[in-house]
Amino acid sequence: MQIEKSTLQYLENLKKNNDRDWFADHKETYLKAQQNAKDVFAEILLNLQKHDEIEKSKMMRIYRDVRFSKDKTPYKPHFANSYSRLGKELRGGYFLRIRPGESFLAGGFWEPNKEDLFRIRKEIELDASEIKDILEEKNYKKYFGGKFESFSELKTAPRGFDKEHPDVDLLRKKGFIATRNFTDKEVLSPNFVQEVDKSYRALRPFFNLFSDILTTNLNGERII
Repeated sequence: MQIEKSTLQYLENLKKNNDRDWFADHKETYLKAQQNAKDVFAEILLNLQKHDEIEKSKMMRIYRDVRFSKDKTPYKPHFANSYSRLGKELRGGYFLRIRPGESFLAGGFWEPNKEDLFRIRKEIELDASEIKDILEEKNYKKYFGGKFESFSELKTAPRGFDKEHPDVDLLRKKGFIATRNFTDKEVLSPNFVQEVDKSYRALRPFFNLFSDILTTNLNGERII
């Protein structure tokens, strides 16, 4: 199972013709491209279930909510899917977006609730060595460049934390995400699904540590 060239071409055409009339005129092509993406996302889920506990898989709608956006184009010129890990016991999740020239996967903790974020920050404040060890892990460096991404960060340390803390760069993050970009050639490769799974497998030490942090107190005692 792989992403077809026609699927990427459809998304490229949609980007150039992002209006309801064009979309309606090419509905059959859309449905074929959508099914191709669904099939690939489904195979990725099967692979994920071999090494993680996935609570929910969701393919994102192609229709944009334009009510509060300056961008009034009605469609997203990409296909995307999220995979949520088992609720309170594990936390976090995986994500994959297929978009010409801008495809990527991600895994981690996008917007932890305030309690989880505070717990992670307290762990960093106390001792960030295990978290930083994850960034130096061989496969994590190979697939994710040895860093955490965050869609937003504070300008300084969060309230109640030392602005001079040696790991203030980690304390400022509002999320902890690993990302890997793909070229169109890589997306169209027959081994793309396998590469996605290799990347997700490389997140195991990251997820194991954060799951442990979020299910224990600072004394290491389980709270769930």
